[in-house]
Amino acid sequence: MSQNSTSRLSIRIFRESIKKYHLLDKVNQTFENPYPVDSLEHLLYRKNWIDTVQWHYEDLIRDPDIDPVEGMKLKRLIDASNQDRTDTVEFIDSFFLNQFNDIEVQRDARVNSESPAWALDRLSILELKIYHMEEEANRKEASELHREKCNTKLKVLLTQREDLVSAIDDLLKDIASGSKYMKVYKQMKMYNDEDTNPVLYKDKS
Repeated sequence: MSQNSTSRLSIRIFRESIKKYHLLDKVNQTFENPYPVDSLEHLLYRKNWIDTVQWHYEDLIRDPDIDPVEGMKLKRLIDASNQDRTDTVEFIDSFFLNQFNDIEVQRDARVNSESPAWALDRLSILELKIYHMEEEANRKEASELHREKCNTKLKVLLTQREDLVSAIDDLLKDIASGSKYMKVYKQMKMYNDEDTNPVLYKDKS
């Protein structure tokens, strides 16, 4: 796979995942990944599915009339989803680390502030914004003013997509040429860890 195609491939897979989710539009629907387990496509599809489900969790939890117990259940689901999202991003970075393992890094190579996978994470969220903004821009029962505002926002999102695609492609090219190198820090989230969250470890002592 050429480096130039990675971001475009990602968009296609993200949109495929989003479209599949909205056939049922239910957060508890069964997840099925159509791609081989050892492929980048598999990781990208899984990544966006997590984001898509969480997008709708976030919608549900903002219901002003939500039952507090149900709200807390949703909060737990969102926490678990965030951890799953982070884990999947790290799997994607591991894929790239392996892909670029044999690249000879130039002596003056620079490290990027963001890894390829975290850039693709932003692209996945951006595709969700585009999908839902398109919905709002075309919502027939909404006012003309609402649709116009959403169309204006949609144009900005589409421009942002092109900029991000260019940035991702450039980053992957630079890594492939050895002018930049990957340095990945595992996320050290503390609030889910019974050894680092005081609320969780206070009862263990």
